[in-house]
Amino acid sequence: MLRQQDVGHRIVVRRIVGIREGRPLFSDALGELVELSETHLTLATAHGPLRVPVTQVHRAKRVPPTRRPTAAAVVALERAADEAWPAPTRGRIGDWLLRSADGWTGRANSALPIGDPDRPLAAAVDEVERWYAEQGQPAMINTPLPLAAPVGTELDARGWTARPPTLVQTAPLPLPAPSSVDTPPAAGRVDLADGQAGAAGGQAGAAGQAGLAGGEAGLAGGQAGAAGGQAGRWESVVVELATAPSEGWLAVAAGRKGGLPDAARHVLTAVDQVRFAHGYVDGTLVAVGRATVTGQGRWLGLSLIEVSPEARRQGLARQVIDELAAWGVSAGATRAFLQVEQHNNAAVALYQRLGFVTHHTYLTRVAPH
Repeated sequence: MLRQQDVGHRIVVRRIVGIREGRPLFSDALGELVELSETHLTLATAHGPLRVPVTQVHRAKRVPPTRRPTAAAVVALERAADEAWPAPTRGRIGDWLLRSADGWTGRANSALPIGDPDRPLAAAVDEVERWYAEQGQPAMINTPLPLAAPVGTELDARGWTARPPTLVQTAPLPLPAPSSVDTPPAAGRVDLADGQAGAAGGQAGAAGQAGLAGGEAGLAGGQAGAAGGQAGRWESVVVELATAPSEGWLAVAAGRKGGLPDAARHVLTAVDQVRFAHGYVDGTLVAVGRATVTGQGRWLGLSLIEVSPEARRQGLARQVIDELAAWGVSAGATRAFLQVEQHNNAAVALYQRLGFVTHHTYLTRVAPH
């Protein structure tokens, strides 16, 4: 059977899917093991996540991996992602990063255990726990898999829990052109270099309606905006790019998160190359997004892609992404990345149509209280 050391590796599972004439029926599943508990296991398969109760597992074993990114490539992308989401309070344990942002989003409030902590693993985790205790926060660690699988094993022994798996996905730039069924044509784009977004008055029209998925790239309610392209008012959308978010843009974030502390504003804006997308229809803000260029200018990072509920499924998410991607290309980026929760099937499907594939996964681990 499988062990915690197998998390992050490619496995095959033969599971019982039924009974016929008194004999069990089997089905095989192949994918990356992203979660293993006493009651179930979860695989990242080519068709999406698959959760299998342990009681249905007949056999399971690790198999040789397909071609996967090198450890150096994972480290480089994780560091680019850290640059794109900068926590205001930071520390180090050797090469490990310690990050705090008043509890605003998991990524900005978790340790990143990549590289050498310059001490035994158990002592490094002890130091993580001490550091977050000094911040008055629960200790959390983001574990890129399978790179940080040994860290995960140590955390399992300490009783740390795991949040749902997150996919780190990448795509080459420029992104593929939209097809006729992807999205209606945008009426226009304005790139405001002075950071003043809001040709329509910067109205907060969607505040409290469009939820940002915890700072992760995602579409609220698990609905991706790419199915329809209906004619009408949505064809009049204007996407503006600015170097700073408007008050309406910030109101959307605050409405979802229950507030926007100063640390959050730092996370959002303290990047040298950043753009905030504002999508307006008839003067109302209905779509937002954020993009950064980090990693020595190579990586375009997409985050906070969101559409208000009444405007979903009209292609607005795709339009926001296209405008941000075009800016990234003009800034010299050659690849794009985003982070999306694995169970957000609609968002994953949208990103797949844009050419994104999973580079690696990570788990956010939380220390016991």
